[in-house]
This record gives sequence, structure tokens and C-alpha cells, in this order.
Amino acid sequence: MNWKPKRSSHMTIHEQIVEWVKSRIERGDWTVGTKLPTQRQLAAQFHVNRSTVQLAFDELKADGLIESKVGAGAFVANNSWNMLLDKAQLNWQQHIESSIYKPNYHTIQLINEHERMDHIIRLGTGELSPDLLPAEQLEQSLEEISLKPKEIGYSSPQGSEKLREVLCEYLKNREIETVPENILIVSGALQALQLIAIGLLEEGSIVFQEQPSYLNSVHPFQSARMRMISITRHTSLIDNLRKFKRKRQSVFYCVPSLNNPTGQSWSLEEKKALYGACKEMQIPIIEDDVYHELAFETPVPPIKSFDTSGQVLYIGSVSKTLSPGLRIGWVVAPSPVIGRLGDIKMQTDYGSSAFSQEIVAHWISSGLYETHLIKLREQLKRRAAFVEAILERDFQRVATWKKSEGGFYIWLRFHEPIVNKALFLNLLHQNVLINPGYIYETKDLHHIRLSYAYASMQELEKGLGILRELIL
Repeated sequence: MNWKPKRSSHMTIHEQIVEWVKSRIERGDWTVGTKLPTQRQLAAQFHVNRSTVQLAFDELKADGLIESKVGAGAFVANNSWNMLLDKAQLNWQQHIESSIYKPNYHTIQLINEHERMDHIIRLGTGELSPDLLPAEQLEQSLEEISLKPKEIGYSSPQGSEKLREVLCEYLKNREIETVPENILIVSGALQALQLIAIGLLEEGSIVFQEQPSYLNSVHPFQSARMRMISITRHTSLIDNLRKFKRKRQSVFYCVPSLNNPTGQSWSLEEKKALYGACKEMQIPIIEDDVYHELAFETPVPPIKSFDTSGQVLYIGSVSKTLSPGLRIGWVVAPSPVIGRLGDIKMQTDYGSSAFSQEIVAHWISSGLYETHLIKLREQLKRRAAFVEAILERDFQRVATWKKSEGGFYIWLRFHEPIVNKALFLNLLHQNVLINPGYIYETKDLHHIRLSYAYASMQELEKGLGILRELIL
């Protein structure tokens, strides 16, 4: 035992002694039950004060590596090896639990896991069936796209100028007048929400939302430590907003066209009422408008169409209509907002896919997109009618629903509070996957977000049959 602490080390003397004792245990020089030299002996060997050795021993005891026996001295503890092993391995679970981003509900984690399995009947999926995606036409269109070297490099912070110019023309169909400088290309609508959360709002801000809300099934605002408050738009909006706003920054999130999860749309009067209330209270509005192109009838103009104060942040996307894999969406907002969100986006992913942006620009400008939408709406309309016929036949006595206006969803409400975790798991055990209402509103045990967009006709009938058998 010729080791001695080094006075020139960056570690203190007692820290060096602690590490030396640990190394003797780790190497097996001192096994469980080995008696350590006395503090006096070690102090003399190391040429240090006894109090320094005592401090090292106290730390080793606190770590569970050594233990003292009255009148006998200090010994290597029984669990010393396990303690050292735990110390040697990085505690990733501790990192995970203390991280900023909130974990998803266990039910949603199970949904995400099982949606990738081919044998699962997906009754709640917010995604188009592969049969409804224009795969062949997308492949053919690649031959029509001329790619210039500059266009397939990193795009500008706001995204492809070509696509933004195309979107300016396309958005006129929604009665939205804008310019390329007021558009940001994002990797889907969810990224837009994440950028807004971290780029425009302070910690503790209030996020108003309609009840039930898609935002409860994802956590872009919750993870940024913001307070979520559900507002019923059929009551006095001004009174509700004033009640909670106080002096906090706030924003109102809504999906007024083919709402997720209910599938229902607001009237023009309801949209104007919300805009007027938020304008009076100086509350920005996030208008998530990713489903409007799937309306079976001509949709009501968006809130953004009559926004004269620049307070509406308008979000669009092709994920629900053309291909979720393209990961292309957009935000229309005032220039300072676009500049801020674009700066943060460049810090996170350095721009959306250049190839995807070229494809979307080509599809919209060539008319391919509109032709595809016409066909897609007809297919979805047939699927909705098919599911509604099954509901009329098998669920009329136990549930209620509204006729689909378009999009993907029917908000099925059971008379009794039966949509709990047990029902979800029982269905999953029979290879049927649902989106229960409680993932959109915690206390909701009555609803299922029923999607007719993904499962085949045969799967829809089979899955609903299994659901019927379980609840009747």
C-alpha cells in the first residue's frame, strides 16, 4: 500500500481517499466483510490529518460502501458491490424523469406502438389508409419535377420560396390574402405548435382550448410549462376569457373546421364571435385548419380570412390529404412572428425536406392536388356512410352521434360511461385499437373518436362488431 494522495490534484485530499477505497473494493482487493485499516493508520500512511480520513469514511458510509461496528472498526459493507455498480452506470431513468418534455399518456403510447402492427384493426387512427394515398401518381410526378442543385440544398429559414409563392395563390381559395414573407414552411402542423410554444409564449402562459381538444393528446404546450384551460364556446366567451386571463400571456387554440376529435365544424357566426372576443382581450388565435379540404360540402371561410389585426396564426398541412410522410405544413402569420419561428426552426432541424417541398409545390401548382382532393372526398364520403349505416343498425340503442361533415372522424357517444382503460385494453386484446375520449378530455368516459379513414370496409365492420359484443 504505497499509494498517497497528490497535493497537486484537482480533487481534494478526502475525495482522493474516497476514490482510492472504492478502487480497492471494485478490484476485489477488499471483499465484503474486509476490515479496513484504522483511521489513525491511514492518516499516518497518507501524511494527512485524521479528520481528513474521518471525512472520507463518513462519505463512504453515507454511500453504503462501508459500515462501522462498535469497538471493532470499519468493514466493507454487504451491498458495496451493488452500490458501486449503480454508481458506475449512468442513471438514464433519472435523466428521463427530470427532462422537460412530458411523457404521453400510457394509452397513447400503446396506440402509437400498436398502430404499426398489420394485424391490428385501427378504428381511431387519424391517418389516411394506404389505399387512399396517391402513391402511383406521386411516383409519376417525380419524373415531371426538374430539380436544380440550389433547390435541393438547405432552404431559407422560411422554407422554399417557390412553395411559399404557390401557397399564396392556393390560400386565396380560403379567402386568405398573404405574401411569401408571411409564410413559414414547417414539418407538419405539430411542429408549428412546438415552435409557437417555445418561440412566442413565456413559461406559465395560458393556452385556451375548446373542450374536448386534440392538444390533450399531445404535449407541446404542457411540456413548456403552460396552463391548459378548456373553454365552452357556446357560453359567454368574453366572461370566460376574462375569468382566467388576468395578466398572463395567453393564446386560444382551435380546430374550427372538422374539429379533431369531434369532426364537427363551427358556423361563420361562431368563428366571428371567437375572433371578436379574442380581439377585445388581445388574445392571439392559433387556427389549426388541416382538415378543411376534406369537407363534404363547401367549408365556411376560416377565421384568418377576416383577420384584420394580424392576431390569427393560421396552420395548414398536406399530412391529412396527400401524404403524412412528406412532413410539409405551413404557418401564415405576421412577419415578426414568421421571422422568430423561422429562426427557431433553423436551430432545430435546419429546414424541412427540400424534396418534399418541391413535390408539394408541383402538386398544388399543376392541379394534381385539387384533382386528388375531389376523388379523396368522394372515397371518404362513402366510407363515412358505410360506418354510419353500421352504427344505425347496431349502436342506435346504446349511443348517439352526428352525421359526418367530412374529414376522418365520428364522435361516438355512449349513454353509459363505459369507455375506460379496461374497455380499451379488452379491445386491444382482440386486436382492435380505439381512440377513447379520455385522451382528449381526462374525465370523458362516454366517447370514442371513431375514424373511417384508415381501416378497410371489412375491418371497420369486423372491428365495430367486436366493440358491439363487448359492450352489449
